[in-house]
Amino acid sequence: MFQMPPYHQGPWAQQTAQKYGEMFTLRIASTTWVFLNTPRVVSDLLEKRSALYSSRPRFPYASTLMSGDCRVVLQPYGAQWRALRKIMHGILNAKNGGTFAPFQDVESKQLVLDVLRAPEMWWKANQRFANSVIMSVVFGKRVSGEEGREGKGKGGENSNVDRLFDTSQEFIAALQPGANLVDTFYFLDRLPKPLKWWTKRGEEAFRRLLDVYGAEVDDLRERMGRGACPPCFASKFLEDPESAKLGETQRLFALGSLMEAGSDTSRMTLSQIIAAAATDRRWVKEAQGALDRVCGFAARLPEFSDRGQLPYLSAVAKEGFRWRPFAEIGMFHTLIKDDVYEGYHFPAGTVFTWNAWHIALDPDEYPEPLRFWPERWLDPNIQSVDPSKVEDPLAGHWSFGAGRRVCTGYHVGDSNVWIAAARLLYCFDFEQVAGGEIDTLNMNVAEHRWAPFEVKITARSEAHRKLVEGCGGEAVGVAC
Repeated sequence: MFQMPPYHQGPWAQQTAQKYGEMFTLRIASTTWVFLNTPRVVSDLLEKRSALYSSRPRFPYASTLMSGDCRVVLQPYGAQWRALRKIMHGILNAKNGGTFAPFQDVESKQLVLDVLRAPEMWWKANQRFANSVIMSVVFGKRVSGEEGREGKGKGGENSNVDRLFDTSQEFIAALQPGANLVDTFYFLDRLPKPLKWWTKRGEEAFRRLLDVYGAEVDDLRERMGRGACPPCFASKFLEDPESAKLGETQRLFALGSLMEAGSDTSRMTLSQIIAAAATDRRWVKEAQGALDRVCGFAARLPEFSDRGQLPYLSAVAKEGFRWRPFAEIGMFHTLIKDDVYEGYHFPAGTVFTWNAWHIALDPDEYPEPLRFWPERWLDPNIQSVDPSKVEDPLAGHWSFGAGRRVCTGYHVGDSNVWIAAARLLYCFDFEQVAGGEIDTLNMNVAEHRWAPFEVKITARSEAHRKLVEGCGGEAVGVAC
């Protein structure tokens, strides 16, 4: 267990897979972990046998203490998880794309305006965009531009949006192997409470989560009370007698999980696409050429209705999800009963994960894997993926997870990234800053407090600047 780094485990996992092949096993305390290192074994086990491989290991700190056993991403496979999964799927599935599209349109218009006016704060603009889309649909309110740029709310205090990012990053840190000994050495959980030195820290984290989620629900109820809240998912959810059966804490976590699921993947992938644009001008010219042929030169912003004519931009989005996986060693799946696979016997309780970093950067799977190369998704001679699946968010990579644990918000994440990337690339050029070259293999795109890297962003032309001012100005102040 001490061979695994506490953070940025991707390079270690890649080297280990190169040494041991399709699967390797670790013994971490009393738990056996199996790393799956090729799409073949990931598909065979986590996809085709997902009924057996879809639970979660115990996390006495990250799940029980820090999250009250209410965080759906860590709940074991069972009735409670299925009920919450159904709720989240009901709002985030592809059939509701029309519900999200108007918000994505408005927010991506404000995104390009925010970047134009404060290009050095591009990372904050990404955060505001992704969070405001999900907040509009779930809570019936937008995240303001000022809040997104400055990170301040009324009274100069940190906004609840920034507090959400803080708690989300704290949770991600708590999930890292070895971050909390009790999540590895389960016998520590049997100690008397006064001897559990981590208890106070976990309880404080839990209270912060409830404060963040509760603040949004309190604001929602206040707006509902004065008739100032448009119909939204949270208002319907809280008024549904069935949701009351979940209990108040679980209801707060259900809504909080939607906020997290709807924002993190989008903002981090956009950051990676910007890094790729700044470090390789070639594909950007291809994307801009495709956009200009459909939209004209600074004539109008790309629209969702253009997507069928812009396969290259769908390939850009897909490559953004593959290029540098931020869940470097995947997410843990627990086997619920004994299984046999190709002569290997796996006992119940074995933990499996897909080796995301290794798979995405394996030249046997992806030719020239370090290169941001959208053409790979359009040419079967480069990548053995059907080009007709370029708009399928799950085809060809594992960035949204696998099997029954695949991210419920993958349709939202994909359409968020597509419209935002299309409009950013249409309107702007991206360059590295002299002396601040981007190390694309060591970017911390999960960071929300400061920019994960430096980049110079400029409007493609004066005509593009005027277009952004006009379209973006229309989006500022638009109510839900």
